[in-house]
Order: sequence, then C-alpha cells, then structure tokens
Amino acid sequence: MEQTLVIFKPCTIQRGLFGQITDRFERKGLLLAGIKMLWLTDSILDDHYSHLKDKPFFGRIKASMEISPVIVMCWEGIEAVSVVRNLVGPTNGREAQSGTIRGDFSMSVQENIIHASDSLESAAIELKRFFEPHELFKYEMLLLSNLYASDEIV
Repeated sequence: MEQTLVIFKPCTIQRGLFGQITDRFERKGLLLAGIKMLWLTDSILDDHYSHLKDKPFFGRIKASMEISPVIVMCWEGIEAVSVVRNLVGPTNGREAQSGTIRGDFSMSVQENIIHASDSLESAAIELKRFFEPHELFKYEMLLLSNLYASDEIV
C-alpha cells in the first residue's frame, strides 16, 4: 500500500472545513495512518517549499502558511498518491472541476485548501519531514475486503 502526505492549509482550518474534506478521503476508502496539528516554522517552510524559493510569491506563500496551525496527515491505500491527487484537483481552485476538493472549496491558486504529495518520491520525503516513524500507524482496516478485490490486497 502506498502512503502519501496531505496538509490542510491554514485557510482550511480558518474556514472549518476539516470534517467535510476528511470525510471525502474516508468515503473513498483511504486509511488514515497518521495525523497531527502543528505550526509550521520558517525552517520547515523553507525546506518544504525550497523548489519555490526563487519565485516572487515565495514570501506570500510562507506568510499564508503561518497564519494558523495546519493539520498534516498520512493517508494510505493502493495508488494513494494518484487517488489523493485526483480527489484534490488542480492547484488553481478556479480551474478545478466541481467534485474535486479544490473545485468545491477554493477560488485561489494560493489559498487552495490543501497540499498533497505529487509523487511517491515526494511523499516519502514529505512524510519524513512531518512525521517520526512512531507517529505512523499500521493497523488492519476491517473493511478492506469491501474496498478491494482479494488479489489487489498485498
């Protein structure tokens, strides 16, 4: 099973959307393997957004991500990275299709509700950035046989 990182951004926390959005991941059949709320520090933000450091909007992103705590989660499932990305929708909320998280809850490129790892490689790096190994849990999801065919479960 793949694991992927999801961050509910400050705009999500401020708007009280945690339950509505988490419900979508659960209804899809993803397994919550880790969750915590935290304030993002400058060093974490510099590391997490290092690919954007030279962009003119980098300071604006950092300021936005420091408005309130965020909620970081590890979701698990078969092809979890692509499943989550499809649920989330494209970065620009105005371009995201209705039915996606960003399409239903966002009108912005920056205040776009959620961060989701874009690849298995990114997910591995990002999960290590936000979680210690003992903070991620392995447990049997009793409904697994109702979510996947028997030959899909590894």
